[in-house]
Amino acid sequence: MEIDPGELAAVQITLGIAHPTGYPLFTLLGYLFSLLPLPFAKIFQMNLLAAIYCSISIAIFTCSAKLVLDNISHFQFFKARKEKTSKKSKGKKEIEKPNVSVFQFSEPVKIISSIIGGLFLAFSKTFWFQSTSVEVYSLHLLLISIIILTLLKAFLFTKQEKVIDKFWMIFAAALAFGFTNHMTTLWIIPAAAFLYFLQNKLTARSLKQIGFMLLLFFPVLILIYLYLPIRASQNPLLNWGNPIDWERIIRHISGRQYQVWLFSSTEAASKQFKYFINNLTNEYSITLLIILSGLIISFIKARKFFVFNIVIFLTTVLFSINYDINDIDSYFLLSYISLAFFAVFGTAYFLLFAADKKINLHISVIVLVLILSFQTYSNFDSVDQSDSYTYEDYTKNLLNSVPNNSIIFSYQWDYFISASYYFQIVEKFRDDVIVIDKELLRRSWYYKQLNTNYPGLLSGVSKDIEQFLDALKPFEREQNFNANLLESLFRKIMTGLVSTNIKKHDYFIASELVDGEMKRGEFQLPDGYTLVPHLFLFKVVDSNEYVEAPLPDYKIRFKNADDKYQTALKGFVSSMLIRRALYELQHQKTDRAEIYVKKIKDDFPDIIIPPQLSVLIEKSEK
Repeated sequence: MEIDPGELAAVQITLGIAHPTGYPLFTLLGYLFSLLPLPFAKIFQMNLLAAIYCSISIAIFTCSAKLVLDNISHFQFFKARKEKTSKKSKGKKEIEKPNVSVFQFSEPVKIISSIIGGLFLAFSKTFWFQSTSVEVYSLHLLLISIIILTLLKAFLFTKQEKVIDKFWMIFAAALAFGFTNHMTTLWIIPAAAFLYFLQNKLTARSLKQIGFMLLLFFPVLILIYLYLPIRASQNPLLNWGNPIDWERIIRHISGRQYQVWLFSSTEAASKQFKYFINNLTNEYSITLLIILSGLIISFIKARKFFVFNIVIFLTTVLFSINYDINDIDSYFLLSYISLAFFAVFGTAYFLLFAADKKINLHISVIVLVLILSFQTYSNFDSVDQSDSYTYEDYTKNLLNSVPNNSIIFSYQWDYFISASYYFQIVEKFRDDVIVIDKELLRRSWYYKQLNTNYPGLLSGVSKDIEQFLDALKPFEREQNFNANLLESLFRKIMTGLVSTNIKKHDYFIASELVDGEMKRGEFQLPDGYTLVPHLFLFKVVDSNEYVEAPLPDYKIRFKNADDKYQTALKGFVSSMLIRRALYELQHQKTDRAEIYVKKIKDDFPDIIIPPQLSVLIEKSEK
């Protein structure tokens, strides 16, 4: 449930609008699947759909690999050779004939190679992980697999005398569906152009055919993207971007707010490239040796396919490394698919080589299965989500730690805000609690969503919001804007939300705001108010008297292996426990302080505890 799955699951189940680029096809298909009366929690049902997408995509990849091996002669560049002439044929013109020494595989080799290559892809780390979470990349994998299959069929089976060929039209439709889910579908275009013009050349007929393909592509694309303005106009509970007019639609589907991270610097690109190279062994382990041999074999024996595949690989890597985000792995997925195609060739050559050495086919297959098993074993811990309850536990415990109708002000999107969308909207768990995302307050559309979900919440700061939205317009339109005015109004809104709601709601602020914005003076409490460490959050109070908080009798099931998200989350939780223990000690509540200290010691044994609390540990151990 970390990062986006909570939001995306809620969007699918409630027919909402997801974060850019909107993912309308993902949302619609997910909604239809959520209507099935399956005996699972809805989040599990959405996760099951992701596993189905990934499984089907592997089946399609396997078919594509078999199609290439079946038609390997079409992917060779033939060199003409002169036919020798006899004495009787002297004086006649020499005949040019293609070199037909075609490289072929037997049927069992083609079937086994395609299946093993598909399994190499299925159990590569990033591909496998997509089947374990509710993310748009599982559907992207399915759609890109369909696009590649239709592209290969168009290249192999098109009759060039036709102006409109059904295979290229099917490819155009598949491409449109791909773009309605994820814009990285763009990265298949250079490789598709290579095959298209290799087959059709640059002629009036080929350009006319592209025109007909676009006549199909754009209506399909537009029809599905119409979901965004139609649904946004109905004010769904989740309405990211509120794409109800042309300006907002373009801003949303282009992901304009994320473009600042595209091609940001050569330093960022270098960092991402190093990560990609270092991560390859995590993806394919010793299978990389098979991939390398397949790359060489395809270059020698099927050079057209080699060029097609290497263009896919290079395009994906070059674009991806220029996107400066932390969670970059999924953007490399198409390059991992291209490596899997090379693995198919490497596997086929291995089987051919083994047969040439009189090695039994069964033994060869066993060797390949052992390689596959080693790759699977190497990646299992990285993708295993069977004990992944951390963010569900944290979200539920955090929401349960505050009184009814409380307000929580935070920007821990990756840790609980995204997950809270699912639990509050779909499962109705503590839906009385108002969660405000500090970072989304910078976006004009978010105020409409807050008004829809929490009527009256913004009434006390409506004038400040109007001024802020006016000042925000040129910023969102990438025009000249007054940065100082924007920041001043933004800070005024944050403080105003506290002052105008504190009498009606208990108000809580997360630690990242206290340690960041408040420490830097970017966010201030209204005069007369201060903060008290509560359990997971700080409570806003207007007195110096002792404020009671829940005891730490909760349970968060952390995964055995830490990652950067779990490490950060442990930091949030442990720091708040320490602060609350010090607060209890400050008010002479030693017994309660000991309870907090014991929780710290039990859950976070590696955390350094302040000296004044260490005394309590020694006392409890006696």
